[in-house]
Amino acid sequence: MTNHQQTSQIDHYAVIGNPIAHSKSPLIHTVFAQQTGQAMQYEALLVGTQAGEFAAAVQRFQASGGKGLNITVPFKQAAWALAAQRCQRAERAGAVNTLWFDDQRRCLGDNTDGVGLVRDLTQNHGGRIEGQRLLILGAGGAVRGVLEPLLDAAPAQCVIANRTVHKAETLAELFAAHGNVTASAYEALQGQSFDFIINGTSASLQGELPPLPDGLLAEDGWCYDMMYASTKTPFVRWGLAQGAACALDGLGMLVEQAAQSFYLWRGVKPDTAPVIQQVREHLG
Repeated sequence: MTNHQQTSQIDHYAVIGNPIAHSKSPLIHTVFAQQTGQAMQYEALLVGTQAGEFAAAVQRFQASGGKGLNITVPFKQAAWALAAQRCQRAERAGAVNTLWFDDQRRCLGDNTDGVGLVRDLTQNHGGRIEGQRLLILGAGGAVRGVLEPLLDAAPAQCVIANRTVHKAETLAELFAAHGNVTASAYEALQGQSFDFIINGTSASLQGELPPLPDGLLAEDGWCYDMMYASTKTPFVRWGLAQGAACALDGLGMLVEQAAQSFYLWRGVKPDTAPVIQQVREHLG
Protein backbone atom coordinates (compact mmCIF):
# COMPACT_ATOMS: atom_id res chain seq x y z
CA MET A 1 0.00 0.00 0.00
CA THR A 2 3.01 2.29 -0.43
CA ASN A 3 2.71 5.20 -2.86
CA HIS A 4 5.97 5.35 -4.77
CA GLN A 5 4.68 7.71 -7.45
CA GLN A 6 6.60 10.96 -7.75
CA THR A 7 5.82 13.79 -10.16
CA SER A 8 7.25 17.19 -10.95
CA GLN A 9 4.14 18.91 -9.58
CA ILE A 10 3.94 19.86 -5.91
CA ASP A 11 1.97 17.30 -3.92
CA HIS A 12 -0.04 18.40 -0.90
CA TYR A 13 -0.12 16.81 2.54
CA ALA A 14 -1.41 17.97 5.92
CA VAL A 15 -1.98 17.10 9.55
CA ILE A 16 -5.53 17.29 10.94
CA GLY A 17 -6.28 17.83 14.61
CA ASN A 18 -7.96 19.98 17.25
CA PRO A 19 -6.03 21.79 18.66
CA ILE A 20 -3.34 21.89 15.97
CA ALA A 21 -1.35 25.15 16.24
CA HIS A 22 1.28 23.42 18.45
CA SER A 23 1.95 20.66 15.91
CA LYS A 24 5.56 20.11 14.84
CA SER A 25 4.49 17.95 11.88
CA PRO A 26 4.70 20.76 9.28
CA LEU A 27 8.27 21.52 10.36
CA ILE A 28 9.23 17.83 10.36
CA HIS A 29 7.79 16.99 6.95
CA THR A 30 9.09 20.18 5.36
CA VAL A 31 12.60 19.23 6.47
CA PHE A 32 12.07 15.64 5.27
CA ALA A 33 10.99 16.95 1.84
CA GLN A 34 14.02 19.28 1.56
CA GLN A 35 16.37 16.50 2.67
CA THR A 36 15.04 13.94 0.15
CA GLY A 37 14.27 16.29 -2.75
CA GLN A 38 10.51 15.69 -2.73
CA ALA A 39 8.22 18.24 -4.38
CA MET A 40 5.61 18.58 -1.66
CA GLN A 41 3.95 21.03 0.70
CA TYR A 42 2.65 20.22 4.16
CA GLU A 43 0.26 22.25 6.32
CA ALA A 44 -1.72 22.01 9.55
CA LEU A 45 -5.53 21.93 9.35
CA LEU A 46 -7.77 22.74 12.30
CA VAL A 47 -11.05 20.79 12.08
CA GLY A 48 -14.13 21.13 14.28
CA THR A 49 -15.13 18.24 16.52
CA GLN A 50 -18.84 18.15 15.67
CA ALA A 51 -20.13 14.93 14.10
CA GLY A 52 -19.23 14.67 10.42
CA GLU A 53 -16.74 17.56 10.36
CA PHE A 54 -13.68 15.32 10.21
CA ALA A 55 -14.98 13.15 7.34
CA ALA A 56 -16.03 16.28 5.42
CA ALA A 57 -12.57 17.81 5.89
CA VAL A 58 -10.86 14.68 4.56
CA GLN A 59 -13.19 14.61 1.56
CA ARG A 60 -12.48 18.27 0.80
CA PHE A 61 -8.75 17.66 1.07
CA GLN A 62 -8.90 14.69 -1.30
CA ALA A 63 -11.17 16.54 -3.75
CA SER A 64 -8.66 19.41 -3.89
CA GLY A 65 -5.95 16.96 -4.97
CA GLY A 66 -4.39 16.27 -1.57
CA LYS A 67 -2.27 13.11 -1.41
CA GLY A 68 -2.10 12.16 2.26
CA LEU A 69 -2.85 13.16 5.84
CA ASN A 70 -1.48 12.70 9.32
CA ILE A 71 -4.17 12.48 11.98
CA THR A 72 -3.76 13.55 15.58
CA VAL A 73 -5.99 14.04 18.64
CA PRO A 74 -8.96 13.66 18.73
CA PHE A 75 -9.54 12.13 15.28
CA LYS A 76 -7.51 8.89 15.15
CA GLN A 77 -10.56 6.68 15.76
CA ALA A 78 -12.61 8.63 13.22
CA ALA A 79 -9.78 8.13 10.72
CA TRP A 80 -9.86 4.39 11.44
CA ALA A 81 -13.60 4.34 10.65
CA LEU A 82 -13.08 6.38 7.47
CA ALA A 83 -10.33 4.21 5.98
CA ALA A 84 -11.65 1.75 3.37
CA GLN A 85 -8.58 -0.44 3.92
CA ARG A 86 -6.32 -0.61 7.01
CA CYS A 87 -2.97 -2.26 7.69
CA GLN A 88 -3.13 -5.05 10.28
CA ARG A 89 -1.47 -3.05 13.08
CA ALA A 90 -3.93 -0.18 12.51
CA GLU A 91 -6.84 -2.63 12.40
CA ARG A 92 -6.03 -3.98 15.87
CA ALA A 93 -5.10 -0.59 17.29
CA GLY A 94 -8.52 0.81 16.43
CA ALA A 95 -6.78 4.06 15.50
CA VAL A 96 -5.21 5.50 12.36
CA ASN A 97 -2.66 8.33 12.24
CA THR A 98 -1.78 8.14 8.52
CA LEU A 99 -4.15 8.32 5.55
CA TRP A 100 -3.51 8.33 1.82
CA PHE A 101 -5.52 7.72 -1.35
CA ASP A 102 -4.98 5.04 -4.00
CA ASP A 103 -5.60 5.17 -7.76
CA GLN A 104 -9.23 4.15 -7.17
CA ARG A 105 -9.59 7.13 -4.80
CA ARG A 106 -9.99 4.78 -1.83
CA CYS A 107 -8.82 6.03 1.55
CA LEU A 108 -6.09 3.80 3.04
CA GLY A 109 -5.00 3.87 6.70
CA ASP A 110 -2.06 2.88 8.90
CA ASN A 111 -0.84 3.58 12.42
CA THR A 112 2.87 4.40 12.58
CA ASP A 113 3.03 5.36 16.29
CA GLY A 114 4.30 1.99 17.54
CA VAL A 115 6.87 1.70 14.77
CA GLY A 116 8.08 5.19 15.70
CA LEU A 117 8.36 4.32 19.40
CA VAL A 118 10.25 1.05 18.85
CA ARG A 119 12.58 2.64 16.29
CA ASP A 120 13.40 5.54 18.61
CA LEU A 121 14.11 3.22 21.53
CA THR A 122 16.15 0.62 19.67
CA GLN A 123 17.82 2.44 16.75
CA ASN A 124 18.29 5.98 18.07
CA HIS A 125 19.15 5.06 21.66
CA GLY A 126 20.41 1.47 21.46
CA GLY A 127 17.75 0.13 23.80
CA ARG A 128 16.71 -3.54 23.81
CA ILE A 129 13.10 -4.60 24.34
CA GLU A 130 13.62 -8.32 23.66
CA GLY A 131 13.61 -10.36 26.88
CA GLN A 132 12.94 -7.30 29.07
CA ARG A 133 10.23 -6.81 31.70
CA LEU A 134 8.03 -4.04 30.30
CA LEU A 135 5.53 -1.85 32.18
CA ILE A 136 3.18 0.42 30.23
CA LEU A 137 1.28 3.15 32.08
CA GLY A 138 -2.19 3.93 30.75
CA ALA A 139 -4.72 2.06 28.62
CA GLY A 140 -6.03 4.76 26.29
CA GLY A 141 -5.69 5.27 22.56
CA ALA A 142 -2.00 6.19 22.72
CA VAL A 143 -1.12 2.86 24.37
CA ARG A 144 -3.43 0.86 22.15
CA GLY A 145 -1.67 2.33 19.12
CA VAL A 146 1.80 1.14 20.18
CA LEU A 147 1.13 -2.23 21.85
CA GLU A 148 1.44 -4.52 18.83
CA PRO A 149 4.89 -3.28 17.67
CA LEU A 150 6.12 -3.32 21.28
CA LEU A 151 4.95 -6.91 21.83
CA ASP A 152 6.36 -7.95 18.45
CA ALA A 153 9.76 -6.82 19.80
CA ALA A 154 9.46 -9.81 22.19
CA PRO A 155 9.63 -8.51 25.79
CA ALA A 156 9.70 -11.26 28.45
CA GLN A 157 6.54 -9.78 29.95
CA CYS A 158 4.34 -6.74 29.44
CA VAL A 159 2.15 -5.33 32.21
CA ILE A 160 -0.42 -2.62 31.41
CA ALA A 161 -1.24 -0.52 34.49
CA ASN A 162 -4.23 1.81 34.56
CA ARG A 163 -6.42 3.58 37.12
CA THR A 164 -9.45 1.83 35.60
CA VAL A 165 -8.20 -1.76 35.58
CA HIS A 166 -10.87 -3.18 33.27
CA LYS A 167 -9.59 -0.93 30.44
CA ALA A 168 -6.14 -2.46 30.88
CA GLU A 169 -7.71 -5.94 30.99
CA THR A 170 -9.52 -5.27 27.72
CA LEU A 171 -6.24 -4.33 26.04
CA ALA A 172 -4.41 -7.33 27.52
CA GLU A 173 -7.07 -9.67 26.11
CA LEU A 174 -7.07 -7.96 22.72
CA PHE A 175 -3.29 -8.32 22.31
CA ALA A 176 -2.86 -11.67 24.13
CA ALA A 177 -1.85 -13.47 20.93
CA HIS A 178 1.20 -11.20 20.59
CA GLY A 179 2.93 -12.03 23.86
CA ASN A 180 2.85 -12.34 27.63
CA VAL A 181 0.65 -9.33 28.43
CA THR A 182 -1.34 -8.76 31.64
CA ALA A 183 -3.23 -5.95 33.38
CA SER A 184 -2.70 -4.33 36.78
CA ALA A 185 -3.93 -1.59 39.06
CA TYR A 186 -1.27 0.94 40.07
CA GLU A 187 -1.40 -0.08 43.74
CA ALA A 188 -0.80 -3.73 42.78
CA LEU A 189 2.61 -2.80 41.30
CA GLN A 190 4.14 -2.50 44.76
CA GLY A 191 7.05 -4.93 45.11
CA GLN A 192 7.39 -5.58 41.36
CA SER A 193 10.37 -4.58 39.22
CA PHE A 194 10.64 -3.64 35.54
CA ASP A 195 13.46 -3.05 33.06
CA PHE A 196 11.44 -0.67 30.89
CA ILE A 197 8.67 1.68 32.01
CA ILE A 198 6.77 3.51 29.27
CA ASN A 199 4.36 6.32 30.15
CA GLY A 200 1.43 6.34 27.73
CA THR A 201 -0.78 8.57 29.88
CA SER A 202 -1.21 12.29 29.21
CA ALA A 203 -0.41 13.10 32.87
CA SER A 204 2.84 14.81 31.87
CA LEU A 205 0.91 17.40 29.88
CA GLN A 206 -0.82 18.43 33.11
CA GLY A 207 2.47 18.36 35.02
CA GLU A 208 1.37 15.25 36.90
CA LEU A 209 2.46 11.63 37.40
CA PRO A 210 0.60 8.34 37.68
CA PRO A 211 0.71 7.02 41.31
CA LEU A 212 3.90 4.94 41.09
CA PRO A 213 5.53 3.13 44.04
CA ASP A 214 9.25 3.54 44.65
CA GLY A 215 11.50 0.64 43.71
CA LEU A 216 9.55 -0.08 40.51
CA LEU A 217 12.51 0.44 38.18
CA ALA A 218 15.13 -2.32 38.01
CA GLU A 219 18.83 -1.52 38.22
CA ASP A 220 19.94 -0.04 34.87
CA GLY A 221 16.24 0.27 33.93
CA TRP A 222 14.95 2.69 31.30
CA CYS A 223 12.03 5.15 31.36
CA TYR A 224 10.28 6.52 28.27
CA ASP A 225 7.56 9.19 28.19
CA MET A 226 5.47 9.15 25.01
CA MET A 227 4.79 12.85 25.66
CA TYR A 228 7.44 15.51 25.04
CA ALA A 229 8.05 19.08 26.13
CA SER A 230 10.63 21.85 25.94
CA THR A 231 11.89 20.82 29.41
CA LYS A 232 12.08 17.42 31.13
CA THR A 233 8.60 16.00 31.67
CA PRO A 234 7.51 15.00 35.21
CA PHE A 235 7.84 11.32 34.22
CA VAL A 236 11.37 11.79 32.86
CA ARG A 237 12.29 13.57 36.12
CA TRP A 238 10.75 10.70 38.10
CA GLY A 239 12.80 8.18 36.11
CA LEU A 240 16.03 10.05 36.77
CA ALA A 241 15.19 10.30 40.47
CA GLN A 242 14.64 6.51 40.49
CA GLY A 243 18.13 5.98 39.06
CA ALA A 244 17.17 5.25 35.44
CA ALA A 245 20.12 4.44 33.19
CA CYS A 246 18.22 6.30 30.46
CA ALA A 247 15.12 8.53 30.71
CA LEU A 248 13.69 9.79 27.42
CA ASP A 249 10.73 11.81 26.21
CA GLY A 250 8.70 11.12 23.07
CA LEU A 251 10.19 13.65 20.66
CA GLY A 252 12.15 10.95 18.84
CA MET A 253 8.97 8.87 18.56
CA LEU A 254 7.20 11.87 17.02
CA VAL A 255 9.86 12.24 14.32
CA GLU A 256 10.15 8.49 13.70
CA GLN A 257 6.39 7.97 13.27
CA ALA A 258 6.42 10.92 10.86
CA ALA A 259 9.29 9.32 8.93
CA GLN A 260 7.26 6.12 8.54
CA SER A 261 4.27 8.13 7.27
CA PHE A 262 6.60 9.92 4.85
CA TYR A 263 7.87 6.55 3.60
CA LEU A 264 4.31 5.25 3.08
CA TRP A 265 3.49 8.33 1.01
CA ARG A 266 6.73 8.86 -0.91
CA GLY A 267 8.63 5.56 -0.87
CA VAL A 268 11.68 7.34 0.56
CA LYS A 269 13.17 7.01 4.06
CA PRO A 270 14.47 10.32 5.46
CA ASP A 271 17.40 10.63 7.88
CA THR A 272 15.71 11.31 11.21
CA ALA A 273 18.67 12.13 13.50
CA PRO A 274 19.26 15.72 12.28
CA VAL A 275 15.50 16.36 12.25
CA ILE A 276 15.11 15.24 15.88
CA GLN A 277 17.93 17.65 16.77
CA GLN A 278 16.33 20.48 14.79
CA VAL A 279 12.91 20.02 16.41
CA ARG A 280 14.54 19.84 19.86
CA GLU A 281 16.28 23.17 19.21
CA HIS A 282 13.00 24.61 17.89
CA LEU A 283 11.26 23.51 21.12
CA GLY A 284 13.99 25.03 23.26
